[in-house]
Amino acid sequence: QLQASGGGLVQAGDSLRLSCAASGRAIASYALAWFRQAPGREREFVAAITWSSSRTSYADSVKGRFTISRDNAKNTMYLQMNSLKPEDAAVYFCAADARYSTDSYRKEVRYDYWGQGTEVTVSS
Repeated sequence: QLQASGGGLVQAGDSLRLSCAASGRAIASYALAWFRQAPGREREFVAAITWSSSRTSYADSVKGRFTISRDNAKNTMYLQMNSLKPEDAAVYFCAADARYSTDSYRKEVRYDYWGQGTEVTVSS
């Protein structure tokens, strides 16, 4: 089970750090990712990280502002979000690839475990 947390209401330009804690299974060997879904829009890729943290991938819209990281010892993944914009407002979901899929890190189909989401609201 994945549990996302850390969302909240912030002003444009502020920072937030989201966490995704896993329970019931170790995620140290899994690729992990963050996706987000704004009202009325499809869920979209935000960032992904390999099991060893050797590679990360970001959506163009967040590159340079967001940083994905993980602490395998704590069974937790993070998303540091800086310089938040109103268009970053969404429900953020964490996901884990437990099947060692060959699909793109940016595709939802790669991931078979999902957290419940944490809402981020950004006021202008």
